[in-house]
Amino acid sequence: MSIPPLSAVVELLKPITWFPPMWAFGCGIVSIGAPQIDNHWLILLGILLCGPMVCGASQVVNDWFDRHVDRINEPNRPIPSGRVSGRWGLYIAILWTALSMLVASGLGTIGLVTAAFGLLLAWAYSAPPVRLKQNGWWGNAAVAACYEGLPWLTGAAIMAAALPDPTILVIALLYSVGAHGIMTLNDFKSIKGDLELGIRSLPAQLGVTRAAQLACAMMAVPQVVVIALLFVWQQPAHAAAVLALLVTQLVLMHRFLSDPQARAIWYSAFGVTLYVLGMLVTAFALRIHTGVA
Repeated sequence: MSIPPLSAVVELLKPITWFPPMWAFGCGIVSIGAPQIDNHWLILLGILLCGPMVCGASQVVNDWFDRHVDRINEPNRPIPSGRVSGRWGLYIAILWTALSMLVASGLGTIGLVTAAFGLLLAWAYSAPPVRLKQNGWWGNAAVAACYEGLPWLTGAAIMAAALPDPTILVIALLYSVGAHGIMTLNDFKSIKGDLELGIRSLPAQLGVTRAAQLACAMMAVPQVVVIALLFVWQQPAHAAAVLALLVTQLVLMHRFLSDPQARAIWYSAFGVTLYVLGMLVTAFALRIHTGVA
C-alpha cells in the first residue's frame, strides 16, 4: 500500500470547495464591524480553519465513504481510480480532522466548539450508520450549515469575543436555509449513481423538475425574508441591492428550470455567485444596523 502522491491528496481536499465557508467567515467578520480583537493572525487562522481544514476534511471523509458511488459517477476521482489506494483515504480523513481541531484550539472556546460541531456534521453526513446524505433533506441541511451558517457565526463570534448580536444569528440562519438549495444543485450530476445505490438525494426522490423547482425556492425565499428585514431595520439601500441581485437570480433560474440537469453547473457558477454577493451586502448592512460601523 504505497503512499499516495501529493497531487492526489490535494485533489481529495478539493480546494475549489473551500471558497463558500471562507466567504461566509469573512461575512461574519464584516457583520461585526468593530471587532473586539485586533489580530490579523486570528483572522488568517479562521480562514485556514473554515476552508482548507474543516471543509478539506469533510471532502476527504465524503470521498472515502462515497468510493463505491464514485466508481459509477466519478471513476476518475483519486480513490476509485486507485491513485489513493488501500485505506489511505480513511487515514487522511482522520488525520485532517485531528489537525482541524488543533487549528481550532487557537481560536478559543467558540472557535473550537463550532469547528467540532462542523466536523461532527461532516462525519455524520458521510459515515454509516448515520450517513445523512442518504436523505437529501437532512444531508443538504448539514452541508448548508457547515458552508454558510457555522463559518458566519465563527467569524462574528471570534471578532466579537462573544456570541454576536441576535440579528447576525438570524441572518446566518437564513443564508444557511438558502444554501440548502445550493446543495441540491450539486446532486444533479450524480442522479444515476444515487438511483442505483439507493441514495435519496432530492433529484432522486422528487425527480429532476421538482427538485430544481425546490432548489430555486429554497434559495429565493430566505433572500426575500432578508430583504424584508433590511427594510424593517431601515437599511433601504442595502435591501435594494440584495433585491436587484435576487431579481437577476430569478432570471437565471428561469433558464435553469428549462433544462435543470444540463444547466445545474451553469447556474451554480452564475446564480450562486449572485447569492453570495448578497450575503456580503447584508453583512455590511448588519454592521450599520447594530451600530458598530
